Formats: sequence, structure tokens, C-alpha cells
Amino acid sequence: MLQIPFIRENKEYVLAGLAKRSYKNAEAIIDKVLATDELKRSIQVKLDTTLAESNFLNKEIGSLYKSGEAQKANVLKEKSAQLKVSAKELQEQFNKTEDTLLDLLYTIPNIPNTRVPSGSSEEDNETVFEEGESPSLHKNALPHWELAKKYNLIDFELGNKITGAGFPVYRGKGARLQRALINYFLDKNTAAGYEETQVPHLVNEASGMGTGQLPDKEGQMYHATIDDLYLIPTGEIPLTNIFRDELLKEEMFPICLTGYTPCFRREAGSYGAHVRGLNRLHQFDKVEIVRIEHPEKSSEALEGMVDHVKEILKELNLPYRVVNLCGGDLGFTACLTYDFEVFSAAQDRWLEVSSVSNFETFQANRLKLRYKNKEGKSQLAHTLNGSSLALPRVLAAILENNQTEDGIKIPEILRSYTGFDYIR
Repeated sequence: MLQIPFIRENKEYVLAGLAKRSYKNAEAIIDKVLATDELKRSIQVKLDTTLAESNFLNKEIGSLYKSGEAQKANVLKEKSAQLKVSAKELQEQFNKTEDTLLDLLYTIPNIPNTRVPSGSSEEDNETVFEEGESPSLHKNALPHWELAKKYNLIDFELGNKITGAGFPVYRGKGARLQRALINYFLDKNTAAGYEETQVPHLVNEASGMGTGQLPDKEGQMYHATIDDLYLIPTGEIPLTNIFRDELLKEEMFPICLTGYTPCFRREAGSYGAHVRGLNRLHQFDKVEIVRIEHPEKSSEALEGMVDHVKEILKELNLPYRVVNLCGGDLGFTACLTYDFEVFSAAQDRWLEVSSVSNFETFQANRLKLRYKNKEGKSQLAHTLNGSSLALPRVLAAILENNQTEDGIKIPEILRSYTGFDYIR
């Protein structure tokens, strides 16, 4: 969430950033925010004046009673009672105006970093790095959903029977390979200094609001209405909310966490090869990395996270590219995002497997996540997160790119985790 003083002092900069996102009615909304804030501050002045006058009168009333001037005290009591009514009305106006202002601020996305390219859709994203060569597959090569059926690795039809479309059942070596990837990702992350953390898979509304999934993505989250809890669409939510309402010490930076969670997303269904098999699921596994950083270090931290994911994909021997998302494709809370895409040889297309983002102070302001600097002043921290990695499309690319006429060859880095070299 943007800070009011920042909007007030940098209105043109904010409007330019929102224009880069193709955000509609930006000027009207920003003007409404500033007008509502001005109203809120004027009500606050009136409320403070009324309360101060009321407190003064109460002291006067006490003095008059002590000096035996009850008649004068009773006159002031009537005035004091009127002030209390006025103060209550002003407090209600203030609360209502504050809620209106907060609701407006929740509709405004983060301001893109200067490195974010202009553009309205994924077609305008900028490829900034590419590594690896697509393998040459044999003539009878299959997409991963056919390989999964051939080798009894993943049963999509059984998942549909148990729950519905988008909830696959992993079996045998498919389940072992899935677990191997999770363990490898966690080991790789902890070796890089991230603390492994197990978190709840359901969160309350405050947690969803804190990281920005609510109210922006409310329709995409599974909601357990009786308990008013939400199934997490990403481990980012519970991991980052560990620090909600916290005042950190500056020497605690950087805070680096990693965690494995299943993720649940109520994405609208569609049809075609681009969403078949593991390409789009309602439940999937992901290993996340989260950093809480000093503002002066977050840009450097983002580059370090990008290099970390690069190393993982290189060790998996998957051809990949890094894409700088344009303003129109940038997530609501992010100011800068790099997507990682692996090339699927059997599908002849790029598959997104990770997003690594810097949110700067946007989430921290919603979370009330602050630290005390050396001068003892309270400041907002910076938050970052990234998938390291999301499993479904990584698994799909491993199956497709490593298939041979004799079976599927397991990447060397995973063999100590799987206990087998081939799927036959």
C-alpha cells in the first residue's frame, strides 16, 4: 500500500507509474485519495480541539465543586456534555473517513521501478537473460501428460474423481520425483542461508490483506467461510506475515526464510494444450524464498535471488530464460518482477516456473512491518519473495526434455534424492 505522504509529495511520479501499468482513472482516484486525506486531517483537528476543551472544562468543574461553586459547575457540566456528544460524532466521522481512505488505498497498485519496461501485456515483457539449449527429442516424443500415463507417474483422471479437475494424484516414481524436487529445492535454499520454516496452509483475512492477496485476488482464493480462513495460493503469505506488526532491529537484516507448501488457486478454467496436464492446476506444490531487507539492500538482494534461481535451473539442466515484466503484466503488489521460464521441448513452448519480486515498502506498509534505524527512528522495511521453485511445470519440463526411446532420464543432481536414474 502506498503511503499518503508519498502520494502527496510525489503526485506526478505516482501518476506516471500508474500510467505505466495502464491503471484506469488514476488521476481521479489519486485526487479522491488526497481529498479524503485532507478531510480526515481536518476532522482530526476538530476532534483534538474538542477533546482538549472537554478536558479543560472537566478540570474547571472539579475546581468549582471543591470551592463550593456548584451552580457554576453545573453550567459547565452541560457544556461538557455537549462537547462529549460532539466528540463522539467527530470520532465516528473520523473512523468512517479513515475506512474510506483505506479502501481507496487498497485499490492502488505499487509504483513500478524505473527498470520496468512499458507495455500492456506479456507480449511487451523484456527477455534479459537466456541459457541452455533445447534438446532434440526422438520422433515419438510425447507431452508430459502422455508420459505420465505411459509410466504411471501422475493420474489426472483419478484426481478428477476424488476432487475435480486440477487436482492430480502423483504415484510411484512420479511421487518420488515430486518429493525429490521439494527436498532438493529446500536443501539448495538452506545452503544459501535461508532458514527452513513450516507454516500453516490456511491464513486469516489480516494475513491476506497484509501481503496484498486480499482484496485484490479474493475471487482466486479458496475461502473456508465458517471459520473465515483462506487456503494459501502461495507460501509468501504465511512466511511474510510472520513479521506483521513487528518492529525489528536494524542488525536483524537480512531475514531469509524458505518453506515448502501446497498452494491452492481458484483460477478460471479454460481448455487447450496450454493448460493441459501440469500446465495449470488448482492445487500444486511450491518452495518459496522470502527476504525482509534493509531498504538500501533490497535491490542487491533481488539480484542475488535471481542468481540463486538461475543456479537451480542450471543444475537441473533445463533451458531457461529470465523475463523482466512490463508495467501492464506486473503483479499488483510488486514494483519489479523477474519471471523464469523453462523451455518445454515436447510442447515447443516456454513455461513459467518462478517469479522473483521486490515489493519495496508496499507490503511492509500494509503489514506495519518496521525497523528502528541507528538514529532510533522507525522506518518501513522492504519485502521480497520468489518461487524456488514451483513444481508442476518444472516437473513437466524434466519429463519432456529428458525422455528417450528407452525411458526418462533423471537429472544427475536429483538422483541421490530419487534413488533411481531412469523412469522406465
